[in-house]
Amino acid sequence: VQLQASGGGLVQAGGSLRLSCVASGTTFATYAMGWFRQDAGKEREFVAGIAQSMRITDYAESVKGRFTISRDNAKNTVYLQMNSLKPEDTAVYFCAADIGRWYESRPAVLPGDYEYWGQGTKVTVSS
Repeated sequence: VQLQASGGGLVQAGGSLRLSCVASGTTFATYAMGWFRQDAGKEREFVAGIAQSMRITDYAESVKGRFTISRDNAKNTVYLQMNSLKPEDTAVYFCAADIGRWYESRPAVLPGDYEYWGQGTKVTVSS
C-alpha cells in the first residue's frame, strides 16, 4: 500500500486547509485510516481516524470541532478538513492505513497500530 499525502502549506491563524491522502491498490475500502502529526522534537500524535465506512470517526481533543476527517472509497482518498487553525497545529501531517482493524470498529489512536504511512505534508500556521 502506498499513500500520498498533499494539501499542506502556510496559512494564517483562523484559516483553513484540506489535506488529501490517496492510496494505491484496490482494497482501500477495507482499511481504517488515520491522520497523525509530528512537530519538531515531539512524538507523533493522533489527530483523527475513520473506520472503513464514514460512520465511525474519532478525534484528538485538541482538534474536535475544528477538524473533520472523511473518505471517498471510490477515489481511494481520505481527507482532513482543518478549520480555525491555530499556531499549535503547525506540524508535518501524516496519513496512515490500518489494514488489520476489525470492520467498523473505533479507529486506533496509536501509531504502532497502523501498518502503512504516507510521506507527510507540512502545515504551518502563522500567528
